Amino acid sequence: MPDPPQPNRQQTNPASPTRGASCQHSCGGGFATTRTVLALADGFRRHDPASGATALLTRLPVVHPDVRLNDGKVDRQGRFLACSMHMNLGEGAAPQGVLYRLEADNTVTELAAGITTANGPCFSPDGATLYLADSPRRVIWRFDYRDGAARGRAPFIDLAPLGTAPDGATVDAAGHLWVALVRSGEIGRFDAQGRLVQRIAMPVRHPTSVNFGGPLLNLLFVTSLSASHRLHDPSPAAGGLFAISGLDAQGIAEPLVSR
Repeated sequence: MPDPPQPNRQQTNPASPTRGASCQHSCGGGFATTRTVLALADGFRRHDPASGATALLTRLPVVHPDVRLNDGKVDRQGRFLACSMHMNLGEGAAPQGVLYRLEADNTVTELAAGITTANGPCFSPDGATLYLADSPRRVIWRFDYRDGAARGRAPFIDLAPLGTAPDGATVDAAGHLWVALVRSGEIGRFDAQGRLVQRIAMPVRHPTSVNFGGPLLNLLFVTSLSASHRLHDPSPAAGGLFAISGLDAQGIAEPLVSR
């Protein structure tokens, strides 16, 4: 049995509301340094934590005031994927969320469209399968990503029968998908066929994302929220960062962006 999750930090997210996702890349020099690539409301930017400087890499063709980037992940080839969300979507309106990929030359490739609120992009261990959640639709899709084109979108997991919705996600070395079940206060573990094999109750209502870490990549770190435009959790631990140990699972080291 996993050890009960313990909060390492209890605070709400202080980041700018225009920030959607971030990743890191190494840059050359006399020694390796690390900078961050940000997915913001209007596009991708490079950020230097040491100096605080931020430089635009490329803007996105986003023309809707209620569409912004939301979540992201680096694929096995070192390319940064970021997906957008369509806020305040009117009844009967077509969702404008898109999954993008930032290429090495700073051009942007559109991989999928028609998404309401995209979350949890992640990849199978061999990189051949891409998973992506649409939280309001309570579905996780699967794509064939063998040639990097994100083909054959198909439903992989339907969370509606579980009374919850997916948020952030990651894949372990065995190919199992770990998902923050944001509407039920749980973490779900699904096998490569999409079958639920484990549920872990969290001490907060709304876990938001998961990732493996630690020296052996056997700790599952879980973020949570205290308040958003739709969800609220008044408990003292809400907004905290948690670590779950004792899991029979090991993560995969996430790659840096190739720049």
